[in-house]
Amino acid sequence: MAIKTGIVGAAGFAGIELVRLVLRHPDLELAVATSNELAGTRVDAEYPGFAGATDLAFATHDDPALAACELVFLAVPHTAALAMAPRLVAGGATVIDLSADFRLKDPAVYEQWYNTPHTACDLLARAAFGLPELFPDDLARAARARANGEPALVACAGCYPTATSLAAAPAIRVGFAAPSGTVVVDAISGVTGAGKKATARTHFCFADENLEAYGVGTHRHTPEIEQILGIAGQGRLVFTPHLAPLNRGLLSTANIPLAPDAPDDAAFYIDQYRAFYRESPFVHVLDAGSLPKTSSVAGTNNAHIGLAVNAPARMLVAVCAIDNLGKGAAAQAVQCANIVCGLPERRGFDAVAVPV
Repeated sequence: MAIKTGIVGAAGFAGIELVRLVLRHPDLELAVATSNELAGTRVDAEYPGFAGATDLAFATHDDPALAACELVFLAVPHTAALAMAPRLVAGGATVIDLSADFRLKDPAVYEQWYNTPHTACDLLARAAFGLPELFPDDLARAARARANGEPALVACAGCYPTATSLAAAPAIRVGFAAPSGTVVVDAISGVTGAGKKATARTHFCFADENLEAYGVGTHRHTPEIEQILGIAGQGRLVFTPHLAPLNRGLLSTANIPLAPDAPDDAAFYIDQYRAFYRESPFVHVLDAGSLPKTSSVAGTNNAHIGLAVNAPARMLVAVCAIDNLGKGAAAQAVQCANIVCGLPERRGFDAVAVPV
């Protein structure tokens, strides 16, 4: 029996990518896709690429059909999930949340960065963190809960934290990074990462032929990256995001100070990273001399990592490319759902990116 599935916020960029992935998934049945703004409009009218694939129309966020769903994806802005997730979980649904509302484990940190109190602290405490390669135990716990008839909640990692942490975590966790060194991250995202509604920054006329930094020193993904890397409260992260004139794609470059006794041979780190990710089917560590490209992961859940060493500066340079709508959002959510629902991790995914 297919798992009856709902997508809340299905008309946004991450939401409509979820629609695409769920429709092609052999074990999921898309029962309801919501958008208050487009309620009553057929999905293929708003997104003609779905012509012939579905006759579903968008419903409202409070559509009763959601109550019958076993699995619900929340592709909504932060604070919206705070109101929706508790009700859905209480109703028995397993919820995969793409927003930031259940990512930060300290509610005080959430309030500091998102300027609103956390109103579901009990649910926050039990939420699994949705970055499978780095938090497999969290998702295994959620899978056991669901298998025992208890609804689970997964808080999927954000796009910048996913790419940055996949690049930096092995060096920090294995102990190659200098214990008190500052990790300097420069990351670049495509415009879909900013959401569907155009702004003065993302309007075509301003975004095209333009590259700019934003949120310098203030970006809300900073505490999430620190939490994932285990360096929260240490003042060791300098994170600078940039917006590029791309539809989709995200490239994060982490400059990691090496410990005094760490070697300066890139081949050594490539071997270590491959060993670290040996059980991670979506992470590919490239050969020496190769660095990742966003075009190489477009439309997939893959993450490509390239490594180099700046020997005079004693820095490991770790670069990760993902699709911000794929591994950075919708595809990672489906990967988490596969794990929690007891399905093969690669179920429903293309292994190969769009080649050109």
